[in-house]
Amino acid sequence: MARSLVIVESPAKAKTINKYLGSGYTVKASYGHVMDLPKKTIGILLPGQQNGNGKRRRKSKSKARAKSREKEKKIAITAENIFEPTYEVIPGKLKVISDLQKAARKAEAVYLAGDPDREGEAICAHLKEILSKPRKYAKVVAEAEEAAEEANGTNGDGHEGSNGKAATKAAPDVPAAAPKIYRVMFNEITQKAIKAAFEKPTRVDEKLVDAQQARRVLDRIVGYKVSPLLWDKVRRGLSAGRVQTVALRLIAEREQEIRAFVPKEYWTIHALLGASEPPSFEAKLAKYKGEDLEIPDEAEAQRILAALERATWQVSSVAQKEKRRFAPPPFTTSTLQQSAYNRMRFTSKRTMTLAQRLYEGVDLGTEGSVALITYMRTDSVRVSVDALSEVRDHIGAKYGKGYLPERPNFYKSKKDAQEAHEAIRPTDVARTPESVRSYLDEHMFKLYQMIWQRFVASQMVPAIFDQTTIDILAADYTFRASGSVEKFDGFFAAYRSVREEEEKDDQADADSRALPRVTEGELVRLETIRPEQHFTEPPPRYTEATLVKELEEKGIGRPSTYAAIISTIVDREYVNKDQGRFRPTLLGERVSNLLVKAFEDIFDVNFTARMEEELDEIEEGKLPWRTSVKEFWDRFEEDLEKAADDMASYKAGIPTGEKCEKCGQGELLERISRHGFFLGCSHYPDCDYTRDLSDLPGDDADAANTTHYCDNCGKEMVIKRGRFGTFLACTGYPDCKTTRRLVTGTKTARQPDVPLDETCPTCGAQLLRRHGRYGEFIGCKNYPKCKYTRPITLGIKCPKCGEGEFVRRGSSKGRGGRTRIFYGCSRYPDCDYTTPYEPINEPCPQCGAPFIVEKRTKQGVVRTCIKDGCDWEVAAPEPAAAPDASGTPSPEAQPVGAGIGNSSKS
Repeated sequence: MARSLVIVESPAKAKTINKYLGSGYTVKASYGHVMDLPKKTIGILLPGQQNGNGKRRRKSKSKARAKSREKEKKIAITAENIFEPTYEVIPGKLKVISDLQKAARKAEAVYLAGDPDREGEAICAHLKEILSKPRKYAKVVAEAEEAAEEANGTNGDGHEGSNGKAATKAAPDVPAAAPKIYRVMFNEITQKAIKAAFEKPTRVDEKLVDAQQARRVLDRIVGYKVSPLLWDKVRRGLSAGRVQTVALRLIAEREQEIRAFVPKEYWTIHALLGASEPPSFEAKLAKYKGEDLEIPDEAEAQRILAALERATWQVSSVAQKEKRRFAPPPFTTSTLQQSAYNRMRFTSKRTMTLAQRLYEGVDLGTEGSVALITYMRTDSVRVSVDALSEVRDHIGAKYGKGYLPERPNFYKSKKDAQEAHEAIRPTDVARTPESVRSYLDEHMFKLYQMIWQRFVASQMVPAIFDQTTIDILAADYTFRASGSVEKFDGFFAAYRSVREEEEKDDQADADSRALPRVTEGELVRLETIRPEQHFTEPPPRYTEATLVKELEEKGIGRPSTYAAIISTIVDREYVNKDQGRFRPTLLGERVSNLLVKAFEDIFDVNFTARMEEELDEIEEGKLPWRTSVKEFWDRFEEDLEKAADDMASYKAGIPTGEKCEKCGQGELLERISRHGFFLGCSHYPDCDYTRDLSDLPGDDADAANTTHYCDNCGKEMVIKRGRFGTFLACTGYPDCKTTRRLVTGTKTARQPDVPLDETCPTCGAQLLRRHGRYGEFIGCKNYPKCKYTRPITLGIKCPKCGEGEFVRRGSSKGRGGRTRIFYGCSRYPDCDYTTPYEPINEPCPQCGAPFIVEKRTKQGVVRTCIKDGCDWEVAAPEPAAAPDASGTPSPEAQPVGAGIGNSSKS
């Protein structure tokens, strides 16, 4: 009896499915797409063209190509075939297709089991096309193989044919009839889901295929028509994309906002108060005579402090209420990418790669290959009835009935979500993260653990907090203190979620504190009071998480495309990552500005979002795909014609309005070379003045403007370009040939290496204390032949592994970002212990812990023990103030408002 053929996209998925189907099925993989648009032509019938790309072609040596192109020329463009794509078999998939054709000939039925989305449907449509016309595509494969052999000068046996030409291959003798072809779709690779799908097979959904095809055609038109403009105006090798350019625009415009931002000064006043019962608590000035109060400068802050010197501090109101925090919904693709970045710093690409492996199947020993999560490309938060029943049983058994809501929690998906899909969840909640940990690598385990915990938490009751707000009246000023205490952990028992951004704001820290028991009318004592100066901050640069969130909120692209969008703009060197945040390069900013100006409609955020909505309408059968593409083309063609003539060219030079510093006559033009952007005189070659344009983050840009002097002759050093990049060179050349290296990726002069009395454990050479982009480290003298390095540690053992030592990580504050300093184990990634507080190599006097830490609080800098169960804490010793000429500390060293208060501590 003939076996049925099942075709999936990947071998891993094939392996997992095969064990559920039994001996009546053969499962094979297509390894992704098998057909695509041609690489060397646009492959789309556009208005006004007589063939696939409207260009004159040289005569092809390949008979197959010649026939294909001859046929292409004869196509007349009509309303029925306009924008029709011409798909070709991907050259690298010839053997795959040949194998699938052979297997299909022996099968009584073929089941196409691609992923349940547009791309998966398109793959199934192309497989159906190939397998339903066996003679046609057997011939296509044969001709493609012939063309490949012809290009290599062989005849298929590895020998040259007569006159170096290939001997013509006859197409294999195949039957004209094709097997029955079905489409099966499942959201999870489990026995139950697969059985249900095969019991009710369907047909390829042409509406889904049309939506994918429309997106592919739109992207092809933009990429194929706009990229050559960039080659002509900027440099070859650049690319533009319908969605990637809009994502780049968001990053570039955020950078412009940061540059244009003018900080505004403001002050806050904080009072540390003591009540009849401990602990002391902090209140912040909130109102004056019942009205909101703003303190613009130090003078106003000092005036308020003076008014409060003899004030009586009295509790004016105490408000207590119960606050509930509800569980978050299970993951969608977007929220998974955001949380994976916020928690584990996984890029979107890394997250999706790991999730794909969890979805397709992991070898669990005696169980074989098992899929651990449902399909990971989804924007729905829907959960199946069976999964809800399983997770509710698990919660009741593990956490108790108090954690189980009376009815399942249901969540609302965002607008236009595909409710046919489910949220990302474990396929079997009984497979806890710990039970499969030994079969997963570290990163897969962390991702599975997060998915599992979030799903379980989504069906638990809310966490409950007792929230207290205390208002204290002093003169006409009202101070407010807020705090909350966790009363019932609820869903936190399974999942402790993190904030959208890793940094917690001051208010969040304050709200989490416990407050003493006070009553209305009670007098409290002022212990200390301090004013604090602040400046408003510019909007932060995007991280992977915040960029994904912004793309989703604005409707740009789809969750399944975010990883590819981000990878593309990074790979094209349009953006760099500066401490985990995206910063556009000069190239990225210039390209964005050119394209947005020339194609104001096409690369508009709202227009791009509307195109995504139209793709959804095509998928739903509400809009013909050719109509959508035609509307796009009409606007695009007009912009394209204008851009060819009007777009500024960095090759020709863009006027800056700045006079040449050397000749005083020419105008400086902004140009581009293979080394980057620079300013050059318009009178070149008569005047050869040039000035490099900086492409540096935050503090590095200031470093580029620092003047360096030669250690040998004292003359100024300038940045020069060589075959190995930029370096500092003495202006006294050729009399003085002194040079200095720059820190990689910056224009900061590298500090001299300091020899150490140690040898390299790898090659035996001397070790040096070196300076890199992220600070000091120890490296081998024989670099780059020997690449041994190790961090400079604090000499304090890691409390988790007991082997590594603390290392200071992170960098100083940069424009548009926040200070990110933390201390981690030198054995990372084997040990992932970190603390945000600076370790001090002193034992805890209370519990004997080997080290204490120093941290900043609202009350000031304190030294404390972070060992569980130990509450030791003291104020940190103040650094000695620099004395003035008289030997006394300067007044600037004393804190503003110090000494104000009515307690002995003042």
